[in-house]
Amino acid sequence: MAFFGGLGTGGLQIRIRLTGSPESHPHDIFYLRHRPSWKVRKNVFTALKSHRINPAPTLAPDRQLQHHQDDGGPQRIMVYSCDHDTEGEVTLNMPHGKKLDHLGIQVKFFGRIDMEAGAHEGRPHYDFISLSKELLPPGSLFDMRTIPFNFRGVEKIHESYHGRNVSVKYFVRVEVQRQWLPPITQEHEVLVQIPGVEPSVNEPIKMEVGIEDCLHIEFEYEKRCYHLHDVICGKINFLLVRIKIKHMELAVIRRETSGEGVALSAAMSSAGGGGGGGTTGAKSDVQNIVTETQTLLKYEIMDGAPVKGELIPVRLYLRGIPADVTPTYHAENNRFSVRYFLNLVLVDEEDRRYFKQQEIILWRKELG
Repeated sequence: MAFFGGLGTGGLQIRIRLTGSPESHPHDIFYLRHRPSWKVRKNVFTALKSHRINPAPTLAPDRQLQHHQDDGGPQRIMVYSCDHDTEGEVTLNMPHGKKLDHLGIQVKFFGRIDMEAGAHEGRPHYDFISLSKELLPPGSLFDMRTIPFNFRGVEKIHESYHGRNVSVKYFVRVEVQRQWLPPITQEHEVLVQIPGVEPSVNEPIKMEVGIEDCLHIEFEYEKRCYHLHDVICGKINFLLVRIKIKHMELAVIRRETSGEGVALSAAMSSAGGGGGGGTTGAKSDVQNIVTETQTLLKYEIMDGAPVKGELIPVRLYLRGIPADVTPTYHAENNRFSVRYFLNLVLVDEEDRRYFKQQEIILWRKELG
């Protein structure tokens, strides 16, 4: 993968290329269809397409990065295992007849929790990994030079994540130090995923909810923990129906909580409800904690009035969600968490809504 320097570089072009590919490291590197993001895609059927990559997917233009192949064409997006060593080559190229004096060139590797966007704008980032190596001592550049680098045995404890108000990024940065001038820099993001382990305890979810003397339903899901390509199966049993139900729907909700002291906030809101459509933001009682709630998928599972004893099956494919679903993150570095909920909503003929929300745990079975 290659990234080139922009304007104000004295003519210097910097290319960063990571070595390795899915063909050479089939268990550590995988292709992605697109760059992960917080957004929900408009076309729900794109999530159901085959994961086989035929035309090469490309990174969209970014504020910091531009993506090219060695021949100038678009480059595939790759994700790396947390155990894969970050290594590659830096190519420094000066135009013919030009010269650049520098005070040393370094290559750095960062793991960063960035909370400078959205509701946390202006707050500093936190680097949980910061490593540096010297590529060249002080001197002059007047031609093209290619220098290998590696950062081996680095423990990557967090997955790459691009959320609404917080992001986790790994990136390689090249810095060319200059006298009296700011350094010339170039960055290359490294997408990292961490395979999880299936929970040893995965009991079914059983709950009874209702309104006294009006509505009493029992719902059951086969388990609480699901991998990202799993199928949620369950059933809903109507034990008492004395109100006219018009329809029933099931929604998958993602809740991102960010700020200092997220662990305390999660403990305070673990029993709380919520829901609704779209994306909403709200500040909790804990200072500087921001919560974003986003509906990833909503579909109708019943149309019409149920009767006592009626059993409604539930079957939801997580792979069909038109968004980049991540594992559940529990108070990562005490700065952010990402949790998922199933929201069951009943609507009566007067458009009153009755809902019950239940948290599910998601984990990553495989990369990609």
